[in-house]
Amino acid sequence: MPFPPSPRTRSGPRRRSLLAVAPAALALTGCTGGDSGGPAGDGQPAADRARARAARDSEALAEHYDAVIAARPGLAGRLRPLREEVVRHARALGGGRKASPSASPSASASSSASPSPSAAVPGNDKDALAGLAAAEKALADRRAKALGGVPGELARLLASVAAAGAAHVYLLTEGDA
Repeated sequence: MPFPPSPRTRSGPRRRSLLAVAPAALALTGCTGGDSGGPAGDGQPAADRARARAARDSEALAEHYDAVIAARPGLAGRLRPLREEVVRHARALGGGRKASPSASPSASASSSASPSPSAAVPGNDKDALAGLAAAEKALADRRAKALGGVPGELARLLASVAAAGAAHVYLLTEGDA
């Protein structure tokens, strides 16, 4: 006897679909070689700048998570695992000095040299989550666009981090449907 379909119909991609897309994105970027055929080190400074920019972007996103967690403590349980993942991304990209997994929201925000783009956190949970989801989506989109201009290994890393960001967008918005 087959099970009846679930009465709750979800819109948008399912978690399994997103998890299936990440390896495909990695496989596609894995086809690009790190050597352009030019002299060694031709694209290295550009790659270093792209890596540093991506690390700074992840650190800023971690600060955004800190601001939302500080302003909306009821969301902390839902947001901390995502924030810790963003911090791991910053470290993988060579950053992570400003944002550590155990940093308190006030310590991380006060150590920032530039004003945080997430200084104003919306007054309700839904809008705060939507703001984080928008920041994650914008960053994932920027990283996906940058893939063509970086060497193979960095492209694979950026693709992986962009795929994780897309999964974060889904996780941040799945409870709102």
